[in-house]
Amino acid sequence: MNINPIANGPERAIIEDMLDRNREALIETARGLSEVDARRRLVASLTTPISLLKHAAAAERIWFQRFWAGLDESDCDGYSRRDVGTFAVTDDESLADVIAEFERASRRSRAIAARFDLDDTKENPREGIVSMRWTLLLMIQEFARHAGHGDILREQIDKPLA
Repeated sequence: MNINPIANGPERAIIEDMLDRNREALIETARGLSEVDARRRLVASLTTPISLLKHAAAAERIWFQRFWAGLDESDCDGYSRRDVGTFAVTDDESLADVIAEFERASRRSRAIAARFDLDDTKENPREGIVSMRWTLLLMIQEFARHAGHGDILREQIDKPLA
């Protein structure tokens, strides 16, 4: 991760840097875990370190590939239906696979987002008219929240309570 954040300058550069920092923060919550620890369920929901990354990859596909690029499900680089199993990780997916999936989806999201101005808008059935700026800020919020979840899970895994 770039240790020098973009804190002043063009709005787009600041927003994209903040999004990339939150993407990396989410990855870091799981990096180095064993396969068993990456799948440890420490809360009642399906939230595990690996499932947070799986969900984040789906969010990238939902918002950038499906919504902004208008790609059909078959043209996306993975399963991308909104709210349908986005936290589900199969037994044959390793942590490295899921990190790579998230990184791949993030690269594709960057390329798609670059084709739009921040003020470009589209109609979303759930949210109404949304701008690219709003979408990028939504992803910052989404990944910051989940990085926080990941931090808590990682703390429980690394230092279990007595």
